[in-house]
Amino acid sequence: MKLFEHEAKDIFRAFGMPLPPGGVAKTPQEAKKRAAEVGKPVVVKAQVLSGKRGKAGGVKFADTPEQAEELAKEILAMKINDLPVETVLIEEKLAIQQEIYAGITIDRNTRQYVVIGSSAGGMSIEELAEESPEKIIKMHVNPDTGFQPYEARQMAIDMGFTGKAINKLAGFFLKLWRIVEEYDVELTEINPLILTKEGSFLAADARLNIDNNALYRHQELIDKLEREPIEQNEREQLATDHGMAYVELDGDIACICNGAGLTMATLDAVSLYGGKASTFLDLGGGSDAERVEMGIKIAQMYDKVEAILVNIMGGITRCDDVARGILAAKEKYGIEVPMVIRMVGTNEEEGQKILNEAGIPFLETMEEAAKKVVDLVKEEK
Repeated sequence: MKLFEHEAKDIFRAFGMPLPPGGVAKTPQEAKKRAAEVGKPVVVKAQVLSGKRGKAGGVKFADTPEQAEELAKEILAMKINDLPVETVLIEEKLAIQQEIYAGITIDRNTRQYVVIGSSAGGMSIEELAEESPEKIIKMHVNPDTGFQPYEARQMAIDMGFTGKAINKLAGFFLKLWRIVEEYDVELTEINPLILTKEGSFLAADARLNIDNNALYRHQELIDKLEREPIEQNEREQLATDHGMAYVELDGDIACICNGAGLTMATLDAVSLYGGKASTFLDLGGGSDAERVEMGIKIAQMYDKVEAILVNIMGGITRCDDVARGILAAKEKYGIEVPMVIRMVGTNEEEGQKILNEAGIPFLETMEEAAKKVVDLVKEEK
């Protein structure tokens, strides 16, 4: 379960973490009131369960309450990654000396939590890892002893801090760890954690994701939030309603398969030939024509998709049904991006005949199909 920034900050505040003054607003008039209460220039931030708000125009600065009202009106009319903005957070604009990253997540390979810090905050940790990996400091947490104060201080030292700043920063890491333990957290991060010109540390942002499997232990929190634990965009909701496993990624090739293992292998094959997947879509077993049609509809709704790769292993799923679903999707939804089809198994010849008669090419191996779809995307660019 993902929490909105203001919800996460309520928890941070309960653990004694220093935060900028401010409050939430659901209308432009409320935003004006909140900015007046702050009494200084403010930042107006969209509250959506999505990253990269700033790049989408969901974070703006206002010098006056009247300007905050106008900016809130703009932001509340926006959608960010297909999610409507229903609330904004108004907070004091900070005098920043340095932006820092602080976070804790789970390292699946070591089966341990890992504490992550960097003196170069303000950008996504993925971008930072790619551009300046030496600036990222990591420390795994011994599950028997937990995260210790001396380890938190060592994190601060390794990040390049000295003097009183060491203990101040260590305090943030220790509070984050307490929150992780208390709320069964999968990921929490502060980016940026601000070092002000006055030498104070403040959590300018807050991200908190709680393990869905542990929500039964946090019913009080769910009741307090007064909303559904999981919020999805239209595509995710459609996939959920039809019992499909659907994950959006940063690439441009939608991968539609039947079975999680085959879908993962298809993503790997696309990557092997130099492409990047935009969509993990597992239709599941026994997929009929209507299910295939819906899967293609969902995939093409994502604006990042520049090509669709359908890779089916027919067992319970019949290849002729898959072919009919593909034709129906093309006729109903006017699919404009190129499609590459690979299907083998039950009624394979009949399915291939249906595609041939419709002029839709198909390939026999996953490797051929992956290479073909990557080449098509490259040609379009």
